[in-house]
Amino acid sequence: MSVSPLRGLGVFAPVLFLAQAAHADLTAQDVWSDWKAYMSSTGYEVTASENMSGNTLTVSDIAMQIAMDGDTVSVTLGTLDFVENGDGTVNVVMPGEFPMAFDIDADGDAVKGTLLYTTGGEPMVVSGDTSEMTYNYQAETATISLEDLEIDGEAVPAEVAAFTMTLNDFTSETVMQIGDLRNYAQTLSIANTVYSFAFNEPDGNDGATFSGAVEGLAMTGEASIPDIQDPTDVAAMLKAGMAYNGNITFKGGNSNIAGNDGSDTFAVQTTSTGGTLDMTLSPEGLAYDVTQTGATVNVEGSDIPFPISLSMEELGMNFAMPLTKSEDEQDFALGFALRDFAVPEMLWGLVDPAGELPHDPATLVVDLTGKGKLFFDLVDEEQMAAVEAGDEAPGELNALNINEILLSAAGAELTGEGAFTFDNTDLETFDGMPAPNGMATLKLVGGNALMDKLVAMGLLSEDDVMGARMMMGMFAVAAGDDTLTSRIEVNDEGHVLANGQRLK
Repeated sequence: MSVSPLRGLGVFAPVLFLAQAAHADLTAQDVWSDWKAYMSSTGYEVTASENMSGNTLTVSDIAMQIAMDGDTVSVTLGTLDFVENGDGTVNVVMPGEFPMAFDIDADGDAVKGTLLYTTGGEPMVVSGDTSEMTYNYQAETATISLEDLEIDGEAVPAEVAAFTMTLNDFTSETVMQIGDLRNYAQTLSIANTVYSFAFNEPDGNDGATFSGAVEGLAMTGEASIPDIQDPTDVAAMLKAGMAYNGNITFKGGNSNIAGNDGSDTFAVQTTSTGGTLDMTLSPEGLAYDVTQTGATVNVEGSDIPFPISLSMEELGMNFAMPLTKSEDEQDFALGFALRDFAVPEMLWGLVDPAGELPHDPATLVVDLTGKGKLFFDLVDEEQMAAVEAGDEAPGELNALNINEILLSAAGAELTGEGAFTFDNTDLETFDGMPAPNGMATLKLVGGNALMDKLVAMGLLSEDDVMGARMMMGMFAVAAGDDTLTSRIEVNDEGHVLANGQRLK
């Protein structure tokens, strides 16, 4: 089952909608009506009981349901009070314990349970007018916990499945603009987040516990949500202007995993000094950029002869891709970075007991961008099925830029860059592949010294090294002390050249 993040946001709107004072008058009914409209716009059918008494609108028996491809998701929320403050603002008041019950029927599996949102009872403050509302919410401590869980009609005991997350010093603000497009801008900060959850086999010895903390979490985001008849049609939503741009940062964190698989045990601890996540969703495509800094990983287990400790200064990944078909060229990107990856000397001792190799941290970086055309809507299931069946061509590659290639390890370093274009009308010159045109340059430093040491250690044979050196002699030229360079070209005549020498 697939559930859109927009619909998921609708489920927890009472927790996530936040605000700050503004200037025009709002009524309790204005705010509740907009909540209903927002959750309906994400695909849910919403029902509730409403009772107005004095300056307070009490909303109870709040139920939301969505059906998609035979699967259903139902959510029932606790009672909310919308209190008119007399100054044009409205307080949204939740009880100190606010239950959120869920019932999911997906692929014949029935899962139901209750999450409990516990706070000090701090209200949200809503202000503005019916065209623009601002929500502000602050809680000194907020906890979300799993109260009960039932799978296929059988209750799951707390010792089998448990979940708790506590948010300390939680502050958020959302400005919501209502029109043909519902636009919102949100900021959120959480000084400290602590979580723990566990899964254990009911009648066995298998299980695991997870716990950890995140420090200094901050988020900013902007979104546009169109008002269309079927909000579950992602392709139509994108074409109508759906978009999201968000940034998440944190200043540090740690996690602990411990478990057992029968008689075997394992444990993993991680730490990090911070990280970022940037995400963009728009009619032009989807893009992610994730980076984590100062990460460490410690692993131990009954099947591991000694504890393993790994560290890396940076771990990152990014990609960008189009989602909808277009006659125009579309941008794409793919990147990976692992910088200063270090392993303990104990591991080095297994492969290099005599210390023949430099044990400096390793680095691997790949940075690619390009242009292409998508011939189908990637978010349309029928079009996806036609492509998978071979009835439709998925698209074409028009250009590829190799912005950076970097691999350094054991005293050797390989770097490279390049750029190519592709002629999709010529599928004969390169046996069915669009004909490329462009050039790439490579540089290898310390490669011969590394191969000599690997032979001395017995990890490579003389024959292996001889073949590798013959290959490097065909494609590279010497450019200094243990330095090789290579220039690979493909011209518009279909010729392949290495350092000016024609290979094809």
